[in-house]
Amino acid sequence: MKLTIERSALLKTLAHVQSVVERRNTIPILSNVLMEAGDGRLSLTATDMDLTIVDSVEAVVSSAAAVTAPAHTLYDIVRKLPDGSDVEIDAQDAGQMTIKAGRSTFKLQTLPQEDFPAAGIQDLPQVFGVQVDDFKSIIDRTRFAISTEETRYYLNGIYLHATEVDSKKVLRAVATDGHRLARFEMALPDGAEDMPGVIIPRKTVNELRKLIDEHDAIVEVSLSDTKIRFAFGNTVLSSKLIDGTFPDYQRVIPSGNDKRLVLHCKVFSSAVDRVSTISSEKSRAVKLSVDGNQLTLSATSAENGSAVEELEVDYDGTAMDIGFNSRYLLDIAQQIEGDEAIFTMADAASPTIVQDSAEEAALYVLMPMRV
Repeated sequence: MKLTIERSALLKTLAHVQSVVERRNTIPILSNVLMEAGDGRLSLTATDMDLTIVDSVEAVVSSAAAVTAPAHTLYDIVRKLPDGSDVEIDAQDAGQMTIKAGRSTFKLQTLPQEDFPAAGIQDLPQVFGVQVDDFKSIIDRTRFAISTEETRYYLNGIYLHATEVDSKKVLRAVATDGHRLARFEMALPDGAEDMPGVIIPRKTVNELRKLIDEHDAIVEVSLSDTKIRFAFGNTVLSSKLIDGTFPDYQRVIPSGNDKRLVLHCKVFSSAVDRVSTISSEKSRAVKLSVDGNQLTLSATSAENGSAVEELEVDYDGTAMDIGFNSRYLLDIAQQIEGDEAIFTMADAASPTIVQDSAEEAALYVLMPMRV
C-alpha cells in the first residue's frame, strides 16, 4: 500500500475511528485500525467487537492494498505533524509502515489485514431516516439519565421504540438509572412503523453524538433485533444492541400530581448550583420549600455549614418541602430550552415530573430524597 493524503483530512478521519479503540486490549489486533487503499480513497475501520466504525477519505493512491496499524499511535503522529503538510504512507514492506511528512519519518509495526475481525455487516430489515438535529435532540435530552450500574445492564443505554400518543405515531427515546428518567419523542419517520424496541448502548450513543456534530444531513438508521447501523456522509457506525428487556417505564411516570410549580430555569439552576456548594459530597441534597409564590432552597452539612436562597416563583398548591439530588436537578435544567421549567409534584415522597415550557416532546421524572 502506498498513498499520499493531506494531513488535516487524514487527521479528521482518524479522529473519528480511533476513539472506538480501547486503550487497553488483550487482543493486539483490536488496538489497530484497518487501512484499505484503492480507487482514490483511503478507508479506515476500527472495532471493539461490539462497536465498529468505518470512515473514508480521498487520497492519491499509488498502490492499492490493505494493512492494519496501531490506531492511537498513528493518530498521535498525524496530530503532531505540521498543519497543511502532505503525508506519505508506505506499507509495502511486510510488518512495517513508513509515514513521511516534510522532514519527519516514522516507522510503525503493522499486523496483516487477515487478522482483523470481519465486519459481519448483515441485512438489517428496518431502515428509516432521521434529521441530524432530531437525532441530536434524542441523544441530548436522554443520555444524561443512562445508568452506569453494570449489574442492571439493560439500563446502560437509550431505549428507542415506536409507540402511539393520542392517535399519533411517535419515535420515543427513554433512559433511566432508577433515580431519574428522561423521555423524548418525535414524529415517527417513514419506515419505522414496525421497528422493534431496541436498547442502544451508552458507548454507541456517545460515539454517534460526537460524529453527527459534523453533519447536517439525514442519519440513515438500519436495525434488527440484535444490531443497529447509522450511516451519514462517509461514515458508517455499526453496533450490537443490549440484549435485555427495558422495564415498563410508564409505571414510574405519575399521573395524579396536582401541585404545579413554574420557575425561571436559569435563575433556579444558578441558585441550586450555589446552595449545593454546602451539601455533602455523598448526598448532594438540596431542599426545596415552597409556600405561596416563594421558593426557598437550602442545604446543610455537618462539615460545611448551611446555605439558603429565596426565589420568586408561580406555585399552585399547598405548602410543602421536598428534597432532590442537586446534580440531578442541574442535569435536567441543562436540557430545558425555554425560559421556564414546570415542576408537577404530589408530595415529598412521590416522583416529580419536570417539563420544558418550550418543548412538549421532552419529559423528565425525578425521585425525591430525604433531607
